[in-house]
Amino acid sequence: MTTLHGLNIPDELYEQLQELAKAENSSVNAQVITILQNALQAKIQLTEEERRKNVPKLLEEISRRRRRLNPADFGLPDSTELIREDRDR
Repeated sequence: MTTLHGLNIPDELYEQLQELAKAENSSVNAQVITILQNALQAKIQLTEEERRKNVPKLLEEISRRRRRLNPADFGLPDSTELIREDRDR
């Protein structure tokens, strides 16, 4: 485990951390780690939500950019005609 030193924490903030640690029957270090983990988890969730919101936009852009392929360009018959022929049998 890595140790983080040299943080200049304002006295008022440190006192709040001490009070929280005492209220939750844990150490200041444990409280700082918990707060950091929660903050990082919230940030990660926001990022995932933003990506999910962007999915429809990305799909729309992809379909706009994607050129529709015509089977005739490759010498293939139109599938509609093949289906009609098969139904007429």
